[in-house]
Amino acid sequence: MPVEITILAWSMVLLLVHIFAAAHVKTKQYGPKWNMGARDEKLPPLHPLAGRLVRAEANFKETLPIAIVALIGVVVAGKTSEWTAMGGWIWLGARIVYLPLYAAGIPVVRTIIFLASLVGILIVLWPLLTV
Repeated sequence: MPVEITILAWSMVLLLVHIFAAAHVKTKQYGPKWNMGARDEKLPPLHPLAGRLVRAEANFKETLPIAIVALIGVVVAGKTSEWTAMGGWIWLGARIVYLPLYAAGIPVVRTIIFLASLVGILIVLWPLLTV
């Protein structure tokens, strides 16, 4: 099995971590009744940590489809290589580091790590963009 598929599987685990981290802090703030309810009521703004985790989750969900297409694309096109594997690991590693940085409210380093994740995606995409 290509390593790019393994990276995708781990990215799904990371997606679950994002989802449950954000849900956990929102439930701590709003209570289990809110979590199990229809969530129709107007609520006060999220506390800073909850807000950061929700935004980190949204950010991950925005770039995840690009990573999925890139990683599956190189497998389907038969263009996997050490470079695409490295790019995938760079992307995933950066995304793993990004979550606690965002949760802690660390601004500049978080952005640098985000940019590193984009470089990783571009490394994976490159073989699909060249003839």
